[in-house]
Amino acid sequence: MLESKDLLGIKELSADDIYHVLETSDGFMDVLRRDIKKVPPLRGKTVVSLFYEPSTRTRTSFTLAAKRLSADIVNFSLSSSSIVKGESIQDTALTIQALGADFVIIRHASSGVPHSLSRLLNISVINAGDGANEHPTQALLDLFTIRAHKKKIEGLNVAIIGDIAHSRVAKSNIYALTKLGANVKVICPPTLMPVEIGQLGVEVHHSIEDGIKKADVVMTLRLQLERQSKGFLPSLKEYFNLYGLTSERLKLAKKDAIVMHPGPMNRGVEIASDVADGPQSVILEQVTNGIAVRMAVLYLLSGVKE
Repeated sequence: MLESKDLLGIKELSADDIYHVLETSDGFMDVLRRDIKKVPPLRGKTVVSLFYEPSTRTRTSFTLAAKRLSADIVNFSLSSSSIVKGESIQDTALTIQALGADFVIIRHASSGVPHSLSRLLNISVINAGDGANEHPTQALLDLFTIRAHKKKIEGLNVAIIGDIAHSRVAKSNIYALTKLGANVKVICPPTLMPVEIGQLGVEVHHSIEDGIKKADVVMTLRLQLERQSKGFLPSLKEYFNLYGLTSERLKLAKKDAIVMHPGPMNRGVEIASDVADGPQSVILEQVTNGIAVRMAVLYLLSGVKE
């Protein structure tokens, strides 16, 4: 079990908590390799998915994770709910709790919404992405994927390229990787680099060529155009020319470096297709691993005795 009833962010977790999730995920990967990919720990529990932003990977991954644990899952449809009539998110969440849900998985465009709901509700709240703040389960599945290939986290050189200022994935990964002793380099144009980023214990680079030298892991991020105002970039073509991950640039990393991307990918913007589909890419593995990691999170928050 985790100490809290909720998973709100990596910032709140200790290194031991993170390793506990990763080790529990190992067991659930074994379940996913079986012919019958289902176990009973959450039988009788109800999981509600409440997404105020679009999602394919995260929402589907949580749905499959809940079903693999034998829980009932309800995917809340905003377009046909009372939210369109003006109901507040707090009243929606309290209604979900009153209906007997045990977990609510929340994604929202505003930072801090999961934290607010966690103080309001007695049931478990899982942050599936809140604004530009955090995306904890994405960072956990990224760590799981890195560890599967590199056998460790401590001492690795990890390069994160992209829209650092607006990326919740970047923030959660920085918190997680630095807690576990990795060396993290962040790479992006000055306009997309947060002023306070140096306080998080990372190296800052504005040249992709300098930043990915000798990297064990190269992680590219989607440009968060929906969270940007105009003026951050001259054009997407120029961004790719200066910061896109190409096969030539990847040669600057270690020969056995792995390439990651949280998705959805914009090919030809942040990553070239031959790199995304190449032998060093573990992008689809990240998606598969996400089910096991989210199974582990649900299981550990459920209070089921291990």
